[in-house]
Amino acid sequence: MLMSKVILLFIFILSVAFTAHSQQPSVNLSQPSDSLVRELGEVVVTARNQSTRLVGNSLVSTIAGTPLANLGNALDVLSQLPMIKVADDEVSVHGKGSPLIYIDNRPVSDSFDLRTLRSRNIRNVELILAPGAEYDATVGAVLKITTRRTFIEGLSLDDELHGKAARSLTGYEMLNLRYFFRGATELFATGIAAHNNSVMRGATVNSLDYEGQPTVVGSSQSVRRPSNNLSAKFGFNQTFGSLSFGAWYRVLREDGHFSNHGSEWLDDNPLIERNITQRISATNHYAQLYLDKTFAAGGRIHFDGSLIDRNTHSSTTTAYALSDRYPDVTSTQHRVSRLYAGKLTYSRPLPKGSLVIGTEDSYTATRLDYRMLNDKVGSYIPSSLSQVAQTSLAGFASYSATFGKLGLTAGMRYEHKNFIYRLDGKRDDRLSRRDNFITPDISLSYGFSDDGSKSLSLSYKSFTELPPYSSLPDGLSYTGIHEIEGGNPALRDGRCHQVQLLGMMGDFIMQATFRRSFDTYGFIKRVYPADNLQLIFQPVNFNVSAAWLYFVWQKRIGCWQPAVTLGLNPQWLEVSGERYDKPICSWYFDNTLSLPFGILLTANLYGQSSGYIHTQLSESKPFMMDAGIQKSFLGKSLTVKVSASNIFNSHRDGWRLRSYGVDMVKRQTYDNRYIALTLSYSFQPRKSSYKGSDAALSEMKRL
Repeated sequence: MLMSKVILLFIFILSVAFTAHSQQPSVNLSQPSDSLVRELGEVVVTARNQSTRLVGNSLVSTIAGTPLANLGNALDVLSQLPMIKVADDEVSVHGKGSPLIYIDNRPVSDSFDLRTLRSRNIRNVELILAPGAEYDATVGAVLKITTRRTFIEGLSLDDELHGKAARSLTGYEMLNLRYFFRGATELFATGIAAHNNSVMRGATVNSLDYEGQPTVVGSSQSVRRPSNNLSAKFGFNQTFGSLSFGAWYRVLREDGHFSNHGSEWLDDNPLIERNITQRISATNHYAQLYLDKTFAAGGRIHFDGSLIDRNTHSSTTTAYALSDRYPDVTSTQHRVSRLYAGKLTYSRPLPKGSLVIGTEDSYTATRLDYRMLNDKVGSYIPSSLSQVAQTSLAGFASYSATFGKLGLTAGMRYEHKNFIYRLDGKRDDRLSRRDNFITPDISLSYGFSDDGSKSLSLSYKSFTELPPYSSLPDGLSYTGIHEIEGGNPALRDGRCHQVQLLGMMGDFIMQATFRRSFDTYGFIKRVYPADNLQLIFQPVNFNVSAAWLYFVWQKRIGCWQPAVTLGLNPQWLEVSGERYDKPICSWYFDNTLSLPFGILLTANLYGQSSGYIHTQLSESKPFMMDAGIQKSFLGKSLTVKVSASNIFNSHRDGWRLRSYGVDMVKRQTYDNRYIALTLSYSFQPRKSSYKGSDAALSEMKRL
């Protein structure tokens, strides 16, 4: 009933919007988008119809002077830009995965950094779709957000309160303080308190032939994940002429309680009731510093240093309350991860171009102490102590130049990695290894028009693909009477070759990418050798070819700014005689409407067909919709926003995996249908002058 009222409200607002648009007088559209705009009865009509242009391998979107400048925060802006998807505060790029995100050359450590940035302080957003040698080879895309200069001496404050009602209630409050004085010193602090409580329900059914007989192993899940998080961040920036430096420290404390009430069954035997409980306690420390110096001749030297220390304890108990045959199974895990990293770059202008050279080095260590406290299960899932250490040394050089309308970028990156794996204190020479990689990249672009509305670029990139550290330990995890999960320390580093074509013609954007991957990793399920039936779910290496093709249409029509994206993702993969080649078709229809009285409405519709992502066949989600409505008060210092996600309750997460004689079907529903209220207040907002960036970003992602 509540959702039906929300839908009727959005339909009414849409009708008002188009009525308002039809009554607008004609305006002069000859002004540039970053200049002054006209206001007609609270409806802002900007100067240019086109807010996104293709520059080399980058899509550059102008935010200042457009309706997007009034959306609220940076996450709201990114959700309305071409080729970008925002779901549950997670940013992804179509066909590229999660991008690296920078705000004024400052790395974004989590979504709260994007929430603190007000949309009216954003000048433009650059989406780099073919990152060069300066970035780690595994980086698929980079987002660079540039803000407007709004320095005002004194104290600034941003406070945001967010509440979300779904199957459970979640929310957070975030307070961001900055003090800028003497035109050269900035102090900043951010505090966050959050409560999360996600809900999931689902079932898993495995079909196979076991000892010559058709066999079915199934389980059901009803999961709750309540957690409380506290985070504090402190830092400073200092400038002395052409020299600037700064540092920050952040601590995050997380306490969670996981519960899963469900059942297990084997063939036609009676259901066995099962309760899984898990307690998680984690403390994470982050620190970063930077030094930046520019020279009179235009040269620049920049250093970034990063430190991460993560300490996580968890205890898991699986209880079969109504069965004396299966005693409780309890296990504990203690994971400690540390990262030390540094990145040094030197850049200088050259005739018709520029040169960047540098080095990026890191040391990563992860220690996982797994203890199985059930003797019977311990016979096939033993306790283990696994340790992974990696030293990574890299050097890179990149040259960019323009020759009239022709642009050239070429780079080379050399990486040396020394990987050491120890199990129960003993080094495993079969799995420890040293690798040396040389990864080149080259890009050519040509502009057919001066404003970027007609251009084409072609790029090639070779890169390595390193599995996450969570997939490497040799230990196994108990997930049911007949099911276990495990890592695979034998996973090899992957090697990929990628060709990409980007084009823009007026209101249309085209991206075509082909990638050939050797020793990439994906998941399979098979029978695990044991005294009884056991199925293991773990990652393995394989070779795969895949392509991504996207067509985007975008245009600003008065108060309405739509963007339509059509995508096709085929792949060519065969594992152990099984083919995984059904393509995925997807579509997105994003809408931003500037309504009378300063009201802004967003309505995003999207869907996708069934198809394979590596070995997993995802179910179709043909039609989904998110929407939001907001208004600002007190001279735009206070913003009130109401948003709704998965309005038609049509978002389902289901997939199928067929491998090594096991056919697994998994269907889940999450509490992603919700209504949220966000209150944001800003007092003298201004951008951060922090100029540092994370070193060894790919290692952070692997952790």
